[in-house]
Amino acid sequence: MLAIENLNKSFGALQVSHDISLTVAPGQCHAVIGPNGAGKTTLIHQISGVLRQDSGRVLLDGHDVSHLSVWERVQVGLGRTFQITSVLPTFSVLENVATAVQAKAGSSLRFFARVAGEAVLNDTAHGILKRVGLDDRADRPAADLSHGELRLLEIAIALAGSPKFLLLDEPMAGLGKTESAALIDLLNELRADFPMLLVEHDMDAVFQLADELSVLVDGEIVAHGTPTEVRDNPQARAAYLGDGA
Repeated sequence: MLAIENLNKSFGALQVSHDISLTVAPGQCHAVIGPNGAGKTTLIHQISGVLRQDSGRVLLDGHDVSHLSVWERVQVGLGRTFQITSVLPTFSVLENVATAVQAKAGSSLRFFARVAGEAVLNDTAHGILKRVGLDDRADRPAADLSHGELRLLEIAIALAGSPKFLLLDEPMAGLGKTESAALIDLLNELRADFPMLLVEHDMDAVFQLADELSVLVDGEIVAHGTPTEVRDNPQARAAYLGDGA
């Protein structure tokens, strides 16, 4: 579903992506881990279209999206969450998701008035909220949600774009143990329908979710394999996991 082929990116003399290649198959979760400054954010920006690679390709479901804009990549099936939660705080939970449904469908914004002609937006949004466990919060302002609920809302917004693939940027950031466990359960359920690339510092989450794992250090993948293979890789342990991993 996702193939990254020999991505390179430099800022002047600083090379922040060096010949990065990886693939994610249907039904898989592929995790990318690495220390701060490893180039994870740059990689995410190149996949999502925020930043253009100097060379290499990004393919989604077999289609080269390397030169498409962020919006064009969303339209062809890329869904993304962010390291810092990004929602419309004064909108209700339902309106946040319905806005994303509307953007994908291209219909009017009349869902605010709850008119019959836009009922399909609200029905679709309600279905997505039920899937992520936020249906009982539909009419609450997003600003009233807990941090964990905001993470779920952001995933719901990504799902509202009818993605083929999910790009998840540190979804566990700031979550407590109980919230993290609930989100891990949700992502494990979702990945059957939405293969995903996960960038995450929470190693418990990574080892529970990932089918494959890549370790990124100084813009270069230094280890790749199953979680067990990476855990047993001396280079990966030295670079990131540590002796106690």
